[in-house]
Amino acid sequence: MRTFLKANWENIIMANYKVPKEVLLPYLPNGLTLDLYKDEAYVSLVGFRFTNTKLFSIPIPYFGDFEEINLRFYVIREINGEKRRGVVFINETVPYKIVAILANLLYHEKYLTTATKHDWLMSPDKKSITYDWKLKNTWYSIKVKAENKEVPIEAESFEAFIFEHYYGYTKIDENRSEEYRIYHPKWKINRVKDYTINCDFEKMYGSDFKFLNQHHAQSIFLAVGSSIRIDWKRVKFQSLLTIR
Repeated sequence: MRTFLKANWENIIMANYKVPKEVLLPYLPNGLTLDLYKDEAYVSLVGFRFTNTKLFSIPIPYFGDFEEINLRFYVIREINGEKRRGVVFINETVPYKIVAILANLLYHEKYLTTATKHDWLMSPDKKSITYDWKLKNTWYSIKVKAENKEVPIEAESFEAFIFEHYYGYTKIDENRSEEYRIYHPKWKINRVKDYTINCDFEKMYGSDFKFLNQHHAQSIFLAVGSSIRIDWKRVKFQSLLTIR
């Protein structure tokens, strides 16, 4: 199968918020159900860095390394007795217009372009990871301080729920959805000791998520990351009918 995208995803921050299920239903692609943890729905504010990005195995000059900030939630697609656990993005933010244009065109995703930057400070024992993005002349950020020891994710843990989703789903229209596969090994994590989040959820993601401005994250995780691969193949479907 032809590989569309190869890259490294590095130092992935996940700040996780409990949300009412009904908030997510308008964003839910047809043919999917919400993936819940102990009967609760979650969104994650995510910051990480793309490096060594390649399209069809060809490096992208000048645009191959960049930060991404996104808000995502968790879904399941049941097909032939298999439960495929995946993610849906409310919005993804990157610094380069060409990246956003390609992603919107090929993935039917909702990418925005704005200035971003990162600051990584590392020692043998500690890591300090910060991602910043600019919106309407204001800089926002997500930052963690963590141990620099890599720890496996425990099975059935909340960390496993958050990180171990290997499909991406997009809403083409009210009837049609699209599925793509994301390949990477199980990640290891660094235990987070402290964090700060400065985000205007209403300005970034709309009035449906304004209430998060008054809420603290239920948890925040830092994954070491790895190389990833996304194949060119996409599957379009609607409810039980699959369109190839």
